[in-house]
Amino acid sequence: MAETLAPLSEAEIEAALQEVPGWRREGDEITRSYGIRYHGGVAMIVHVADVERLIGHHADIDLRWDTIRFGITTHDAGHRLTAADFDLARRIDAIATVHEAQPCG
Repeated sequence: MAETLAPLSEAEIEAALQEVPGWRREGDEITRSYGIRYHGGVAMIVHVADVERLIGHHADIDLRWDTIRFGITTHDAGHRLTAADFDLARRIDAIATVHEAQPCG
């Protein structure tokens, strides 16, 4: 797990972003929003939370009546981006597909 908590270099971040289309960098966080109705968003959050608990890494989640936004950074690495962040992003994308959430932007 130590390797996944090592902060990535700028070049590594740029390469990792290419592997998670739709995610964008905002400072030391990667973010993505999906269109989904409120109750569908609640179900999606529960699904994401179950996976997060298993892998020991968590996103900040903002649920609105028709959108859900995820923000990911590694708090244990000084709020820097790590490989664990991009792994979680891929997992969230897969969960979003199952819940038929529509990418925003």
